[in-house]
Amino acid sequence: MNTKTGAILVLSGPSGAGKSSLISKIINQIGTTYFSISTTTRAMRAGEINGVHYHFVTVEEFKKEIEEEMFLEYAVVHGNYYGTSLGPVKKALKEGKLVIFDIDVQGHDAVMHRLSDITTSVFVTTPSLEELKKRLYARCTDSDDIINKRLEMAIREVQRISEYEYLVVNDNLDEAAQVLVSIAKAARMKIPTQTINEFVQVWTQQ
Repeated sequence: MNTKTGAILVLSGPSGAGKSSLISKIINQIGTTYFSISTTTRAMRAGEINGVHYHFVTVEEFKKEIEEEMFLEYAVVHGNYYGTSLGPVKKALKEGKLVIFDIDVQGHDAVMHRLSDITTSVFVTTPSLEELKKRLYARCTDSDDIINKRLEMAIREVQRISEYEYLVVNDNLDEAAQVLVSIAKAARMKIPTQTINEFVQVWTQQ
């Protein structure tokens, strides 16, 4: 296992696809992890806790952190800012942890641009657009307008599945979870390019 340098597992997919449920189901089966908590300017939903589900900040606070280059990546989604703080990620990687990201396709681009050699990417989605629509309405957390925007975004996101290494169709939660466990364990085996080059150099000198 690549416990010396840590590794990254990126999960993307439409809102309502079940990413959070999958993470909760596998978290105790994949070794030491750090779940990257996003910072956002959106309003807190019922049942959410600041510092557990998200770091909730004002637009002014978020923009200040952008200026200070405090984010690994950030994006505007449905009119709200979302970003990933860089400090905790670096610390977790040094501790040899598997860092898990639940981020959109824009965030995936940013992570791959900077940390691709230790990143494994997974796109999680429902079996169909109709099933996604059912799940979004079943949550009873968003207005019709927001749900329609989420569905439009989902159609655009699905067009980019080929940019990911793995596709997990969350039709059956237990089955999808077991697939994701296998992917997460494989993700830990990724070794940074620099480490590989150092190994080759030492190996050839013996």
